[in-house]
Amino acid sequence: MTISVVIPAFNEQRRLPATLQRVVPYLAGRFAEYEVIVVDDGSSDDTAGVVAAAGSGRVRLLRYAPNRGKGHAVRTGVLAATGEFILVSDADLSTPIEELETLLQALDGCDVAIGSRATAQTRILRYQPWYRIVLGKTFNKIVRLLAVGGLNDTQCGFKCWRAAAARAVFSRSLIDGFAFDVETLFLARRMGFSIREVGVAWRNDPESKVHPLFHSAQMLKDLLKIRTLALCGRYRADRPQKPRP
Repeated sequence: MTISVVIPAFNEQRRLPATLQRVVPYLAGRFAEYEVIVVDDGSSDDTAGVVAAAGSGRVRLLRYAPNRGKGHAVRTGVLAATGEFILVSDADLSTPIEELETLLQALDGCDVAIGSRATAQTRILRYQPWYRIVLGKTFNKIVRLLAVGGLNDTQCGFKCWRAAAARAVFSRSLIDGFAFDVETLFLARRMGFSIREVGVAWRNDPESKVHPLFHSAQMLKDLLKIRTLALCGRYRADRPQKPRP
């Protein structure tokens, strides 16, 4: 089994060192073949220098400018990944890397396993402020209505894909902002790939870069854009692929 871990990073000079110091040893002890792909999304700090200082041939940097958005960064990393399985993880490691084992178990007989903050098995180690919880639940209700039904949490930044499914989906995705999660899961369903939602440990980072009002409005706009793109035939996924046996 080979694994690629994709970490989108925008101005992560401060948080990224601790994340890499935790992720790399874990992967080295668990996998014979692995890679960590840090995608520098047009950072203005020394995010790139942090990756270079990691001093590991298994950690590689993809860099571009200007800033394009988290969706673009994740797409860039996923399409460059070489592993049989591709984990997308936030740079703050709100979900511990050790939860990868939970997702890999869920991928038995499945194409996509998504970490969730909203199941009976979820373990919240530090809660979000109440207003973020309310906004998140409201957004998820709209997502279930307009795009991806049956999932309680599309926005947790910890998802693992079988490589074939990831490449098929991300090569068709168009959203560059935070709503890319909804778009890729929407496309996965549309193409016949199976999705399994599993509870994971999760800790809120008070320094989250998601603005509760501005980015919520942007995500709602992108959610409507996803529906419009689908209705206009812009996604090259009209004929569902046969799900993985």
